[in-house]
Order: sequence, then C-alpha cells, then structure tokens
Amino acid sequence: MNKLTSIVVTVIIAVLGAGNAFADAEAGQGYFSVMGSYIDDDSSRGIEDAVNGGQISMGYAMNERWNFEGVLSAAIPESGSSLPDQNHMGLGLDFQRVFNRSERFSPYLHFGVGYFANDPTGAGTKEEGAMFSGGAGFLLDLFSSNVALRGEWRHRIDTASPVSLNDNLFSVGLQIPFGPASSMDVAPTAVVDGDGDNDGVADSIDRCPNTAAGVEVDSYGCERDSDGDGVRDSMDKCPGTPAGAAVDADGCELDGDNDGVVDRLDECPDSAPGVQVDIKGCEIKEEITLQGVNFESNSDRLLSSATSVLDDAAATLRKNPSIKVEVAGHTDADGAAEYNESLSARRAATVHDFLANNGVAADRMTVRGYGESQPVADNASAAGKAQNRRVVLRITDR
Repeated sequence: MNKLTSIVVTVIIAVLGAGNAFADAEAGQGYFSVMGSYIDDDSSRGIEDAVNGGQISMGYAMNERWNFEGVLSAAIPESGSSLPDQNHMGLGLDFQRVFNRSERFSPYLHFGVGYFANDPTGAGTKEEGAMFSGGAGFLLDLFSSNVALRGEWRHRIDTASPVSLNDNLFSVGLQIPFGPASSMDVAPTAVVDGDGDNDGVADSIDRCPNTAAGVEVDSYGCERDSDGDGVRDSMDKCPGTPAGAAVDADGCELDGDNDGVVDRLDECPDSAPGVQVDIKGCEIKEEITLQGVNFESNSDRLLSSATSVLDDAAATLRKNPSIKVEVAGHTDADGAAEYNESLSARRAATVHDFLANNGVAADRMTVRGYGESQPVADNASAAGKAQNRRVVLRITDR
C-alpha cells in the first residue's frame, strides 16, 4: 500500500506542475484522474474491507452532457482468514452523464464494462472474467484553480469467480483537464488586450471573437444557449425547450409526422398527412366519447374527476378550429323516458358551457339530449347502465 500511495502522490505532483491542465473538462477537452479507493468487498471473497487500492482514468468530454473514459483500477486486499491475499486488476470503459458541467460543483452518473482479474498471491490460480459497473460521483472545482476534487461511488459486478461477486468502491482524488482551450476564470470585464467584437470579453480568451453586436455572451465570449439544446439564443425559435428534448436547427422539438404534436408527446407518431388529430397526436374520429365525464346522481352537476377530460377536449377543439360538434347527452333506462331526455339535455348543456368557458366558440357547438333512446350496452346490468350514461361529441362539420 505504501508503494501505491507513493506512486499516486508522485503522479499528482507531476500533473500539478503541467502548464496545460485546467479546472474542469470543457466539451472537446481531455482529462486525467487519479483516486484512492476504500473497497467494500463481497463477503464471499473472504478479505478485509479497507483502503487498499486506487483508480487511474483518462477521459474525453464529448459534449455538454457526456464523457467517456478508460479506467484502470488495482487493489491488493488482505485476507481476514487462512485464505491467501489477493491482487485485483480491472480495465474498463466508462460513460458518464454529467450535470452542470460549467458550474463549480458538477455531479455525474456513470456506467461501464470491462475486464477483471483476481490473482490470489501464492495460490497460482488466476481468475479472469467480465466486469460491469455503475454508480455516481461529483467534481468540485478547488478554489477556482485548474484542479477539481473528484469523489465517486462504484458498484462493481465481476464474473471472474465461479459465481458473480459484487463490490462497492468509494474513491476520492483529483481530476485535471487538458487541451488547447483555456478554462481559467477571467472576469469578462477585465479587458487588457483588446476586445474586437465589443462583447466585454478580452480577445485572448474570447472563443467566439466575431459575436454580433448586442448579443448576450457567456464568460468565454460565446452567445448563450439558455435552454441547453445546442441552438444559440439568437437563432432559437423555441427558447423554452425541455431539457433533453430532441430539436431541429431552429431549436424546436421534432414533429416527425407534422401533425402539430411534438414527438415527445405524440401517442400516435405515424398519423397520415392532413389528418386532424387531438392533443395526443391521434386521429379524431366521427364521434368522441368523453370517458370519465360523470355527474352527480340525477343531476347535471359534474364530478370533479371530469375536469381533466374536458380540459383535453377543449384543447383538442381549440387545436382544430374548423371542427363543429354536437354535444350529445345519453342516460340509462332507469326512470321515465321523458325525465331522462331532459336530464341528458341538461348534462350536455353543462359540458357545452364548460367547453365555451375554456376557449371553444359557442357557435361551433350544438346541444341535444337523447335520453335512453340510443343505448350502447345492455341496461339490465350495472356495467351496461354505466356505459349508457355518457356525453359524446359528434363531429358535424370539419
């Protein structure tokens, strides 16, 4: 362990002296990391949990969200019984999902695969197999320097033994970026060598030296991308795009079938061209049964559970302003037919008024109560009666 510690310290001192190391890896930069590890080994190994290993990584920041890195890990755990001590070595490839890359504190998730070997000292039997791992970690910029503190938890599964074994590794160390771009924190107002595009960022650190006049820029002189979709604000026609949504060159979410419903929300992503669709992207049929629109018994007063269904119906009609509908009320066969017809008409009128109060023009809707005259199920059962008590939107004109 003393030898491993000496190696780690020597590497850290050497890297700290390098002139091209930076505070944190920007997109397009490489980085180097060295960490010591406390290893909580699978109890089946018969060895002691301790700080008995370390990890060296060499990685690359592919974009604002993803890194990949090669990882070499080693440990020399001691046996807590008559079993021999062990030598562990892992070699793998990790992917990291990074959050808040440009901030001083940046958490990340990671997963990877690789090769794992266990060589018990003095036993003469080397075990080899695959290695799978995943976990979480963080980077903390140290005093606005060019070095970040890195901490990480890794759950490792290996198949080198006859049965798969599970270990937990808790590591801490340093990470140093390298590459041609400068990540030193220079205040944009400290113009000491000229500012050709007058954006408040000195030319020597301006990565976007020809920014248009009046454009808001970040500390590196590049135009901001407030929603992080890869399209700069001045070109972004949809500036509030949700995080992670796929966008086109204008920064707007994709709509593969051009039905006006973005792919992220489209439940029917292959609608035929020109078909009128609801707010979920599905074709509007000739009759829309408002499932879930129910009323108090013998009343035209809506139950609270009906609100969300009617909100969706109103949004669909607003999306398709050419559609006209008949709001048709129906009842089961309980009670007198004349009373049922009146009740169904009042319930249809309630739905009409809700839609009108939520942006649907009243002259696009007519109201009619059909009472018990058009059942869709058998009135002899409770389930059938429930189906017959309904309000339907019938398309009268498109």
